[in-house]
Amino acid sequence: MSKDEQPAYKRRNRVVSVADALAGAIDPVLRKRGFAGRDIITHWPAIAPPPFDRTTLPDRLSWPRAAHNAEGATLHLRCAPGQALFVQHEAPAIAAAVNRYFGYVLVKDVRLCAEPFTPGSGRKVQKPYQPSQSMLAKVGAQTEKVEDDNLREALRTLGLALSSRSKRNSG
Repeated sequence: MSKDEQPAYKRRNRVVSVADALAGAIDPVLRKRGFAGRDIITHWPAIAPPPFDRTTLPDRLSWPRAAHNAEGATLHLRCAPGQALFVQHEAPAIAAAVNRYFGYVLVKDVRLCAEPFTPGSGRKVQKPYQPSQSMLAKVGAQTEKVEDDNLREALRTLGLALSSRSKRNSG
């Protein structure tokens, strides 16, 4: 089996995190960007000093080609609009924070990347779901025979949540 072929899926009979399940698909992409592992990307909010944990995101690592110049890589960061000057000024502090996190000199220099980045662009804002009167009546009719008040209210809340989820998926 060559290096690029993925081994056959092995059932583990236990719960596996999404990060572990997707590791085989994500790691080759990260290696092309210069990252040996996922740590610098997944733990960036813990690595970067404030406010850079919210306004920057690592894009890639560029390693030097010469053997005599292998003291560290160049970290390319995406930054929020209007933060470029501040990030460039504090580049040594960012590099020191990354090196301190890993315990060795990983990053020698920090440069800015031209790729756009907006803080919180990965988060989706969902508008609150307002169930219709017919849905309230339907869920109420299904849960009215439950004697315990707390259980009835919990089942009603669950029924409304499930109806909102099925409505979002279908429409």
